[in-house]
Amino acid sequence: MTVLSVDEIDRELDSRTREIDTMSANLVELDNHPGLTHVRRYPPTGITAQRWAVIEKSLAQLWEDLGRMTSMLDSARALRAQGSRLDDDERAELTRWLRGRPLEASRERVPSGQRVINAPGEVIQYVGLADTADRMGARYPGVVEFLDSVDEIDTLIATGLAPSQDLLDSAGAAGPPEIADLLLVSATDPLSLSKQDIEARLKVIGEAVRHRLAERAQLAALQANWPSAIAAAAAQLDELRTATQQAAHVRAQVEASLVAGPLPVYLDEEPALRTALQAITAPDPEALRAVQQRIDAALRLVRENEQLAQGLLDRRAELKGRLTAYQAKAARLGLGEDPDLLAAGQLAAGLLSRRPCDLRSVTRAVTDFQQTMNAKQRRTR
Repeated sequence: MTVLSVDEIDRELDSRTREIDTMSANLVELDNHPGLTHVRRYPPTGITAQRWAVIEKSLAQLWEDLGRMTSMLDSARALRAQGSRLDDDERAELTRWLRGRPLEASRERVPSGQRVINAPGEVIQYVGLADTADRMGARYPGVVEFLDSVDEIDTLIATGLAPSQDLLDSAGAAGPPEIADLLLVSATDPLSLSKQDIEARLKVIGEAVRHRLAERAQLAALQANWPSAIAAAAAQLDELRTATQQAAHVRAQVEASLVAGPLPVYLDEEPALRTALQAITAPDPEALRAVQQRIDAALRLVRENEQLAQGLLDRRAELKGRLTAYQAKAARLGLGEDPDLLAAGQLAAGLLSRRPCDLRSVTRAVTDFQQTMNAKQRRTR
């Protein structure tokens, strides 16, 4: 190793002093990083814990290395402070502190089974300013990236939750359980959450909050307009009764006139719901809303059943109209007296006139008429 001159020694001391001051400032700033505060406050689990196990060790090693560099620099400064002029031995010693590896960093005994006769029984690692600085420079970005990632997730969640939380606070309402679930995951395992995961969860939370506030507003409106709300529920029950009667009428028509699959069995809910409404003798918005929801569900089911039954009746009318249209087309094509078409038409018409009418058989008969007509039309071309 080339011995440094006095000027080179002083320049090296100044350079290393600035370098260590910068490293120290950056590590102090890192110690106050929001991401580091997070993992210290909430013990990590899952993916975050796996990564933190590596990063925590790297962070400790950064501080250890900074301590080693400071110790080596202090030793060099103390030696340089002994006088303005340095002899050859002093310059050589300072060169060793500044450019060599003068500090023992670790000492590890070699297991007896791995020793060789001409080698020492322990391995000693020495470090210097340059290699320690290089090692710190290699470790530092990984630590920063980890802490920035944790803080980024925290910021994304806090920003995304703010609108929903403002709505809840202004209404004095508690948040939905989805908020607590998200905060629990983000506290203990933030790195398990991708941006897409967070956006999806925030969307669900926003919808849950809006639904909750809408329910609160609905309950408040029921309370404020109690007589009108009771009257409206009674009117809904009247509507349900009428709809149930209409559905029963259509169902009876289907059962009398058609052969079809079994229709859904529907129990008349109107009497029980009317009893439930009459049982609310004092203002109770939640109880009234529960009855309203049951009435709405019953109405939807009755109307769906009616539509299903009416659809079967409409299908028969549609098949009859299709047969008439096909017969008219056959006449225009000069096939009105064709024996095959006459027979097919008579079969379909006969099936349509039956009570009950088998829709599947009629569908096949009308389709056969159409296919026969198309085949004969192609032969006449």
